[in-house]
Amino acid sequence: MSSQHHGLHSKLTLGGLLISLGIIYGDIGTSPLYVMKAILGLDFAINKELVLGGISLVFWTLTLQTTIKYVLITLSADNHGEGGIFALYALVKRTKIKWLIIPAIIGGSALLADGIITPPISVSSAVEGVRTFYPHINTVPIVIGILVALFTIQQFGTKLVGKFFAPIMLLWFFMLGAVGFLQIMGNYEVLKAVNPYYAYKILIADDGVNPEGFFVLGFVFLCTTGAEALYSDMGHCGRKNIRISWIFVKITLILNYFGQAAYLIKHEGETLRSLGGSNANPFYLSMASWFQPVGIVVATMAAVIASQALISGSFTLINEAMRLNFWPKVKIKYPTELKGQLYIPSINWLLLLGCIGIVLHFEESSNMEHAYGLAIILCMIMTTILLNYYLIIRRVKWYFLVPLITIYLIIELSFLFANITKFADGGYVTLIIAIALISIMTTWYMAKQISKTYTKFVKIDNYKKVLAELSVDLSIPKYATHLVYMTNAGRVDEIEEKVMYSILQKRPKRADIYWFVHVNILSEPYRSEYKVTEVIKDDLFRIDFNLGFREPTKINLMFKEVLTDMVKNGEVDVTSRYESLNKNNILGDFKFVLSEKFLSNDSDLLWHEKVIMNTYFLIKKFSLSEENGFGLDSSSVKIEKFPMVLHPPEKICLTRIN
Repeated sequence: MSSQHHGLHSKLTLGGLLISLGIIYGDIGTSPLYVMKAILGLDFAINKELVLGGISLVFWTLTLQTTIKYVLITLSADNHGEGGIFALYALVKRTKIKWLIIPAIIGGSALLADGIITPPISVSSAVEGVRTFYPHINTVPIVIGILVALFTIQQFGTKLVGKFFAPIMLLWFFMLGAVGFLQIMGNYEVLKAVNPYYAYKILIADDGVNPEGFFVLGFVFLCTTGAEALYSDMGHCGRKNIRISWIFVKITLILNYFGQAAYLIKHEGETLRSLGGSNANPFYLSMASWFQPVGIVVATMAAVIASQALISGSFTLINEAMRLNFWPKVKIKYPTELKGQLYIPSINWLLLLGCIGIVLHFEESSNMEHAYGLAIILCMIMTTILLNYYLIIRRVKWYFLVPLITIYLIIELSFLFANITKFADGGYVTLIIAIALISIMTTWYMAKQISKTYTKFVKIDNYKKVLAELSVDLSIPKYATHLVYMTNAGRVDEIEEKVMYSILQKRPKRADIYWFVHVNILSEPYRSEYKVTEVIKDDLFRIDFNLGFREPTKINLMFKEVLTDMVKNGEVDVTSRYESLNKNNILGDFKFVLSEKFLSNDSDLLWHEKVIMNTYFLIKKFSLSEENGFGLDSSSVKIEKFPMVLHPPEKICLTRIN
């Protein structure tokens, strides 16, 4: 990671604390909009035990899950300042335990699926507050309009919008705290909920007190759904800023939850429907009626910011997945100069379609609550599994590690079990999305592994003589002054057999200088360095680029920079070798040759390989071409197709007849 980038975010600053509020806490910060409404339901008579038990569960979930697991423990697992499940996987990958890729892929897919449902539920919950004044208004078009506007502005970057995020979120959290505090002043009894006994009591209560029983955890879980996003965005704000700002955020959240509880206890025996009709929400009901319009406007802005954070997080996640070979290459744009800020058009519009589909399918935020949480709890369990191996790498003592991981697995498996009941009511939607994403990631990764297994490498030493002679063989027409091949060979002394076949046999390609370029994606996020090896003096060079998994792959620009540096050091002469052009110091031409594989008819595949490879080539049709993926100028690129032969058939025995 560049020291400049690291220094920017690792220090504790007032600006860093404000940025944390704007970027990180949108999802978890808007949860008071729907958690208490989900726990109570519209038609169940409010009773003190249910309210105190529900608030106690919320308090201890935020403490154990968000504060201890994420803010204190998981944030310590930073990969050069970066967080998130793929950054954590990159850290534990060095253990060489192959199956750890499973929790990484499941967790990443679940987090992306969550990105499709968070914007609709946050925006819907906020906008539905309008029904306090206009009970019969249809909020669906308003919600879709806000979402379309939000996704449309992504292409311009969030630099401009970002300036407004921090002040609005600061206002939002002050509003949460103030509204809650005013309600608590009228009923200190709610503070008893800090005692975990109330949480335990509600979980084992009979139906008369708690209509959901143990399964109330499925709704309580909604209060901590933003914790995973908090870890993913560590690179934007830094660990210290997140930890300090969380103190303020948690206090305001707890004040608001306890304030809603205080209001509800005052109306014991009534139902939410009787208090506010079919759109009753304790969040808005606990406000003074004159303040409700202000509350609705601020809540809507906060919900939009919460959605923005998840969209940006999805772009980062897909970018990392591409670098780790989990996702097909897609077009990435960099709308601003801000490090780490990117925009992926295909993902942006897919997310928008998904969000609109969710809004049209569920219509009400209360229906979306059922679909929410199931995918994200899967992600949290996967993070716990990877975190276990990270703590083992850090040599944490077993008598601390085993109880810690066991406690969190019990908590999260309880949440998963409670969320399973949501499956039929809408949970299947996010699960289907997550399974589709898991399928794409698994297919892509396995196809790459199969392809790697059947790629043959040869020693360059065996070809040095013929390459040197080919370079000066005037009987062969010159193909290019500089001929550049992209290679996957990790070793400097090796090259793919197909590259040599392309130069010497497919059509002999005479060039003055041959270049082999290798891109090595590192397990750390920000590094961009290169190494040059002269393989044959003045005839063959190899360039190795070492790039962090969050760095853009712009080979065209990087290659030019390397050449400029080499020319300055007198290591290479890039002027044209044609006499007339050389005399006038004209630069030589460059030709990039990329190979595109297709599945050979000679392949004798096992059934599962056939499914994987056919799906892989189908997905590849919709992904970015190799030249665009490497950031090359298509006018100087030649694509060569090579058959990919997997399990070549046995030798065919033919008998010659006269």
